[in-house]
Amino acid sequence: MARLPSSSAALAYPSGWHTIATDSGTVSVALTDRSDTIVSYLNATPRQGVETLANWSSFRPHHVAAEGARDVRVLARAEHLPFRSGQGSCVIDSYSTSKTHYIEIACFVQGARAATVIVGAAQPGAWSSQGPLLERAIASFTT
Repeated sequence: MARLPSSSAALAYPSGWHTIATDSGTVSVALTDRSDTIVSYLNATPRQGVETLANWSSFRPHHVAAEGARDVRVLARAEHLPFRSGQGSCVIDSYSTSKTHYIEIACFVQGARAATVIVGAAQPGAWSSQGPLLERAIASFTT
């Protein structure tokens, strides 16, 4: 388990993964290859802006693009999903960075204690093995 520094959310992650450096106030864990390239990762971030359950499916792709990602494509979206400690809205999207390409599941979860973003991503070649692990970790997320 990894917790946000504020202790407002808990993130379960697969064995063999390790914590990685991330933005202040967030927590990230990753599976890396022998060259220390991130193959798959999970990140939890407290609400930082105007994201809501209702606007998440448009907010997330715009946010990813604003951070420099290219070719952002929404593959699926869902609202009013049950989480262990609240309700969430999620998108599955794909995008390219200057270094690699990712497929991600990104959810905004409104819990009893906090509103938090949980993201799980993997390189496309690892998606078939990592996608189910990411889904399981996201489904167990508490905030």
